[in-house]
Amino acid sequence: MASRAANKRLTREYKTISENPPPYIVAHPSESNILEWHYILTGPPDTPYHNGQYWGTLIFPPNYPFAPPAIRMHTPSGRFQPSTRLCLSISDFHPKSFNPAWEVSTILIGLLSFMTSEEMTTGSVGASEVERKWAANRSRWWNSTGGGSWKGEGVKVQKGNVKAGDGGAKFRAEWEDLDKENWKWIKENKIDPATGIAIIDPEDVAASGSCGPTIGGLRRPSGSVPVVGTVVEGGREGGSWIGRNKFKVAGGVIFVYVLIARLLGNGTEGGA
Repeated sequence: MASRAANKRLTREYKTISENPPPYIVAHPSESNILEWHYILTGPPDTPYHNGQYWGTLIFPPNYPFAPPAIRMHTPSGRFQPSTRLCLSISDFHPKSFNPAWEVSTILIGLLSFMTSEEMTTGSVGASEVERKWAANRSRWWNSTGGGSWKGEGVKVQKGNVKAGDGGAKFRAEWEDLDKENWKWIKENKIDPATGIAIIDPEDVAASGSCGPTIGGLRRPSGSVPVVGTVVEGGREGGSWIGRNKFKVAGGVIFVYVLIARLLGNGTEGGA
């Protein structure tokens, strides 16, 4: 439960950010909990995230503004692990460095600035520009379908939780108008809600004489890492094959080292 100071401060900040939102940023507290804020970052021009719709949460401590929030971005972006706490100087990873004068708008401007940089931290992932553009193109689909888990209307929302497979119910509950816009975009572009891939009309393919590329680049680029389009619960990170199999690699190196040592030892004994 929020303290009186936190409640008063966050109420004032909501009024401020609603009346004068920073560029590419909108945010509001949940109706059921003023400590749970939801934000949307719109990818700025001249970045791989251009026009992407990035939804995330700020979970404030009861003693805010004397401690920072936990920051998560739920929409896959190719920049952060989805739904994973981010280690930033403005997040709960560094409570001692947080300035009580900083506000919600300050925090989100800092997050957007960090997102468009190449600096790495806990919660970051590496991806190519092509992969990030691909993720941006399918961000609306991902938000409103829960990454393809949409099964129709009637999915219940779990309070305070954002989980894979909810069919976009949590997003819809917090961003009703945006969700309607997203579904209009999905239908206009003939995007399959289950896959995020454009449904190609054979007649259109025949008329164009092409192989029918997907609309909006919604097919994953060849060789891209799955984490770009996957919700990660906890802190598990995508990345290279070596990173995911480091213990196997280490074991193999030790085995080869022991084998070579034995061969050299046998050779020395034979020479003696």
